[in-house]
Amino acid sequence: MQDDSITNIPAYCNELAERAVSASRTLCALSGAQRDAALNTVAVRMIEQSDALIAANAEDLTRADELGLTEAMTDRLRIDAARVKKMADSVAQIARQTDPVGQTIEGFVRPNGLRIEKRRVPIGVVLIIYESRPNVTSDAAALCLKSGNAVILRGGKESIHSNAAIAAIVRDALQSCDIDPDSVQLVRTTDRSAVGELLKMEGRIDMAIPRGGESLIRAVVEQAHIPVIKHYTGNCHIYVDAAAAQLPAGQVREICVNAKVQRPGVCNAVETLLFHADCRALLGETARALAAEGVELRCCERSQTLLAGHVGDEQLKPATEDDWSAEYLDKIVAIRIVDALDEAVDHMNRYGSHHTDAILSADAYACDRFIAAVDSADVMVNCSTRFSDGGEYGLGAEIGISTDKLHARGPMGAADLTTYKWVVTGTGQVRS
Repeated sequence: MQDDSITNIPAYCNELAERAVSASRTLCALSGAQRDAALNTVAVRMIEQSDALIAANAEDLTRADELGLTEAMTDRLRIDAARVKKMADSVAQIARQTDPVGQTIEGFVRPNGLRIEKRRVPIGVVLIIYESRPNVTSDAAALCLKSGNAVILRGGKESIHSNAAIAAIVRDALQSCDIDPDSVQLVRTTDRSAVGELLKMEGRIDMAIPRGGESLIRAVVEQAHIPVIKHYTGNCHIYVDAAAAQLPAGQVREICVNAKVQRPGVCNAVETLLFHADCRALLGETARALAAEGVELRCCERSQTLLAGHVGDEQLKPATEDDWSAEYLDKIVAIRIVDALDEAVDHMNRYGSHHTDAILSADAYACDRFIAAVDSADVMVNCSTRFSDGGEYGLGAEIGISTDKLHARGPMGAADLTTYKWVVTGTGQVRS
């Protein structure tokens, strides 16, 4: 939890970094079996201490209104027994995955007999900056441990008690497994200047990953002297193609409603629906279902005209230019009618955040064209955008969803927290 005794922020951050560097040098030398044993211990102890985690989370929840958290943000913050189990299961799943450290990415033998290998190695020290979601604490710690990296975790003030309780469990588990507990450190001050100090530590902290709103991520990028993996917004789209009418009855409606309503406050929830002009019946059916779930529809002129009388006026609003690039994180969705697949792709590439975009169509050729043309980290075909998630991809969890093109893209698992080194093995060769 918040440590009010921390007054010298630069000195405190310097100590965090130095401890992390020291821990990373021992962590990368451990076997995969040692790191997996520690992760399994973390998972067991999270279940054993479920009541304590929920109690710590309750302290954070009592301050939600005071801190002005929205309903969606409060939902992200909340921990209950089911979510503790899900967090523990995620850690255990990460432990079961193949160890990425030491994997040979490629290898070949040169004509002179030299064996050339490109092998995965840990990045070193990773800084994770995040808001609201306490599960990031356990996910980030587990993924960094799996990949042999030390991690410095800086959560938001709204989740300080929850994060501290989770981090304590992780550190105790590491200690019991004879692993340096400083492999996982939680920043114990909510003073924002600590973030700026940590972001300046080039040469000690190797990479920063901010998870949160666009303003947080841009602030991190502006201050950073170290590489940053970015995910600005999750402005996700679904395009309902002309051939979507050939899909099973109700499939388009169910996918669109799930993508918007199942958890509207997360980055892979859909924010804009694009309907081909030939899909008026599907648009009406989907709009009515969304309205029944309390979703506000912000429509282009054509779709608003079509939906008038089918949806209540209180939920039917005209879209503005800003709506096309909005990440609502709420029960609001923009709707636009387009005349061709290329028009839909152009809209996504212009207004989207290159996070997750989907096509619903029974036309395999149209799906292939869409996959090739849309510039997104995740492309979904005939399924909800909500599957754009490390856990759903079988990664156990994700450290974040990168909308960058370097060094990783999309949900980042343990393998994405490695870099590589070249290993060249000879039998006495010298260069002439």
